[in-house]
Amino acid sequence: MQRCPCCALPVTNALVCGACLRNPPAFDATIVAADYQAPIDQLVLALKFGAALPLAALLGNLLEEAMLTAMPERSNWPDLLAPVPLGPQRLIERGYNQALEIARPLARSLTLPLLPDLLVRVRDTQAQAAMPARQRQQNMRAAFVVPAQSMASVTGRHVGLIDDVMTTGATLHELASTLKRCGARRVTNLVFARTLPG
Repeated sequence: MQRCPCCALPVTNALVCGACLRNPPAFDATIVAADYQAPIDQLVLALKFGAALPLAALLGNLLEEAMLTAMPERSNWPDLLAPVPLGPQRLIERGYNQALEIARPLARSLTLPLLPDLLVRVRDTQAQAAMPARQRQQNMRAAFVVPAQSMASVTGRHVGLIDDVMTTGATLHELASTLKRCGARRVTNLVFARTLPG
């Protein structure tokens, strides 16, 4: 299946999907390991809501395979990895950040630095599962910052953002915008699963 290099949606006979042509995202590329559909969706749900933390290593390994296929040359790899941060309240409720749990084995295997606190979610946003795309973008606006102590890690660097699922890309777009404003040279999303247009 051919995918848009920006958002990883399936495309046919096109270099970039129509949505990315109309509204180019702040991120430069997206690599996914799988489509978010059965039975893959059950793995994600078990990790995200069922505390099945051992699954994080499996998801990380599958994401590594996808990245090595898409970026066989190490010179194209991100300089460092950062998980999509959870808000303080959601982290308390869940007890862990599933993106960080996926990022740990991935960073270890690729021997890339993992900076869990590179980005901070400065406000708890509403859950986005039932929101339309435009509302998701508004929900994410100004939700993230790069703390002062992390600025030097961002400037001129290629950052790999790790997440479990990409739906509209609103969260990853806002994170990439934040990183680019702070001087990141490039942002690549490394996402385990991508929802398909329905």
